[in-house]
Amino acid sequence: MSHPISVRFHDPRVAERLRAEASAHGTSQSAMAEELLDEGLRMRRHPLLSFRDGPTGRRVALLGGPDVWELVDGLVGGDVAPDRRIERAVELFGLRREQVEAALAYYAEFTDEIDAQVEANRRAAEEAEALWHRQQELLVG
Repeated sequence: MSHPISVRFHDPRVAERLRAEASAHGTSQSAMAEELLDEGLRMRRHPLLSFRDGPTGRRVALLGGPDVWELVDGLVGGDVAPDRRIERAVELFGLRREQVEAALAYYAEFTDEIDAQVEANRRAAEEAEALWHRQQELLVG
C-alpha cells in the first residue's frame, strides 16, 4: 500500500539532484526519494554502515569494510562457540569489535534482508562451481 506525502525542497539544487539521480538509474523520482530516505534513516540508526552499488544492486556495508551479509555469513552459525564468534570475526575480518557489533545490530533489525543476500550468494557460488565442473568435464572429453 502506498502512503503519499508531499515534500518541498527549499534548495532547488536538491530537487535537481534527485531528478538527475532518478534519471541516471532509470527510476521515478518518488522511487529514488524513497530509496534514499530509507537508506538515510537506516544509516542514522546504524552510523557505522553505508550503502553501496554492486553487481547485485544496493547493499549495506561497514564503512571501509565488507558488506554486512559477508560478515554475518561468517559470524552466525558455524563451529565457533557463540561466546567466541565476535572475537573470531574481529580476527578474521581485521575489524574492530564495535564494527562487528554494528553489523550484528543491523542484522538484528533487518534479518530477512541480510539472510536473503547470504542465500543469494550461496546460490551464485553453487552455480559457478557447477559451471566450472561442467567445463572441466568438457575438457576431459
